[in-house]
Amino acid sequence: MGETAAVRTLAVGDLEFEVLEAGVGGSPLLLVHGYTGAKEDFRDAVVPLAAAGYWVVAPDLRGHGGSHAPESEDDYSLRHFADDVHGIVEALGWDRYDLLGHSMGGMVAQVVAMDLHAADGSDRATLDRLVLMDTCHGPVEGLDLEILQLGVELCRNEGLPKVLEVMKLFGPVFESPAHQALLERDPGFEEFEDQKFLRSSGAMWSKMAIELYDPGDRLDHLAHLDCETLVIVGDEDHRFVGPSERMAATIPNATLAVVAGAGHSPQFDHPAGWWEALYGFLGPRR
Repeated sequence: MGETAAVRTLAVGDLEFEVLEAGVGGSPLLLVHGYTGAKEDFRDAVVPLAAAGYWVVAPDLRGHGGSHAPESEDDYSLRHFADDVHGIVEALGWDRYDLLGHSMGGMVAQVVAMDLHAADGSDRATLDRLVLMDTCHGPVEGLDLEILQLGVELCRNEGLPKVLEVMKLFGPVFESPAHQALLERDPGFEEFEDQKFLRSSGAMWSKMAIELYDPGDRLDHLAHLDCETLVIVGDEDHRFVGPSERMAATIPNATLAVVAGAGHSPQFDHPAGWWEALYGFLGPRR
């Protein structure tokens, strides 16, 4: 029988997380989406990875998709997301795993990896391999704090639908020729993106909009990681190419894969190139 993916709910402390899962019993692999993303960002990869021998779990982070969404902005931060990842891994019963993080999820993955390095010898699971995808080690380049603050006030007063309406007047945040080509060949993709955005928590959006402007710089800490690492970035994802190059040069045992003809989401922009880079690193597990 072929592999299939299923959605289920995991309880972690007082929160519940909706996850997309396939390949139960295989080699553990956690896929973490980005800001206003969702588990469906990996919808096309979960089954092929399961067929290659992986137990693949892609959760909705708190405040995203079908997972629990605390009402207070104080309940959102990279620290909260990282603690949730630790909790999800524990709930799954994994003692070691591979971790991929995309965009903000890549920042979360860095915090998780730093935690595990600092907690050497603890009862937490071991991180075998790390994939950092279209992400950065510090503030996202090119963000305007004044505009972000205006967006936060709009969100607090009128909600995320109004924020999305205004954002559409200015075009995609991570614009690229690859993204435009994707919209032309898949007219439904914009609606897919909008639905993920609108299922996100307004409190989460408001808090993280400001935190991502200045989350601190982790580059010096990344120099101490001891797990094999792949840094993936689309060659048209200009805000993240430089940070990706720096991370790959800083993290021991790291390699850089630049996906030609891809923007901020290479798994959608150029699936074949993305898969070649990812699978070339992970390889089969059976």
